[in-house]
Amino acid sequence: MKKKEKYLISPNINDKSLITKLNGLDENSKLVRTKVINEKSLTIFLNNQEIVTLMTIGDHPKFLAIGYLLNQNMLKNNDKISKIEIDKELQIVVVRTKRKTNYENKLKKKITTSGCAIGTVFGDIYEEIKNTKLKNKIKIKHKWIYEISKKITLTPSLYLEAGAIHGCAITHNNKPLIYMEDVGRHNAVDKIAGYMFLKKIRTSNKIFYTTGRLTSEMVIKTIKMGIPILISRSGFTAWGVELAKKSNLTLIGRAKGKKYIVLAGEKRIEYK
Repeated sequence: MKKKEKYLISPNINDKSLITKLNGLDENSKLVRTKVINEKSLTIFLNNQEIVTLMTIGDHPKFLAIGYLLNQNMLKNNDKISKIEIDKELQIVVVRTKRKTNYENKLKKKITTSGCAIGTVFGDIYEEIKNTKLKNKIKIKHKWIYEISKKITLTPSLYLEAGAIHGCAITHNNKPLIYMEDVGRHNAVDKIAGYMFLKKIRTSNKIFYTTGRLTSEMVIKTIKMGIPILISRSGFTAWGVELAKKSNLTLIGRAKGKKYIVLAGEKRIEYK
């Protein structure tokens, strides 16, 4: 499989900074050499204000910072970004906008979510999502659900190299376009959001695929991005399903082999 023919961007399994090799013992007490994922902190600033410190693999700090700020309503779709500064030594990203920003009060209303590596969502976003309806009427063919899952599973990835990581992908119809991985699935989503924003890629005709659980956080981020269909090989949470139904998001879970379950937005699926 030629990666450049499949994806606009995908995991770089040859990036040695993302993986460490360690010695261990196997089930027979024999010495083995194994790969483990590196994890590091990244502090995001918006203009002169420190916003958050995330734990991440560190492969796309610019996309992660932009996507995080977008999905937390701190960066607006019409904002003009004047500069993005990255300090690799200090592990800091500073996003500078022409619009003056101050989120001191907003940062006090942070909600810790069920996201691995500790996800966060701010209270005002829940109110926004409750009033959001995805009106896009694009369809997903029954067979695409299996095809998407298979193509992504066969893609060279850090998960296949070392495990301990989540993957998220964007497809157009059944064709994968973007694939991101991270220790927290929310980071992988944010990197995708940042990439699509900076590259000005349309979201309303895309399908989102994730290896992780379909929690309220994953649903919210998908709705925030304006993507109408979300698929996972994992299961659902009740709140995630409730939010998907209210927002008209098509929610497909437990997609393994040719089996899956739809709990919201079933009208977008073509079974023939």
